[in-house]
Amino acid sequence: MAETPEPTEKTTTAGAFDIRTIIGGLMGIYGVILLVMGLWFTDASEIDRADGVNLNTRVSIGLLVFAAVMLAWVFLRPLRVPVEQDDSERPE
Repeated sequence: MAETPEPTEKTTTAGAFDIRTIIGGLMGIYGVILLVMGLWFTDASEIDRADGVNLNTRVSIGLLVFAAVMLAWVFLRPLRVPVEQDDSERPE
């Protein structure tokens, strides 16, 4: 189980340096690119090769859902990082 910081200890969020943010952002970008490719740039021969299924749009929906879950996880449960205090800020 994760340790919770003491009430007197200062913490901050990891923000953009949280790996979940990076993974969610990349999967979202890939999902949008595949969605555009599937909706406007996929021709009938490519759909026929995939047994009548537009795979670009189906995979893009999965990537966008995964990205939304990752980014929701970041916002609902942010990673807390302890901040080091200078000697002048520490209580005596």
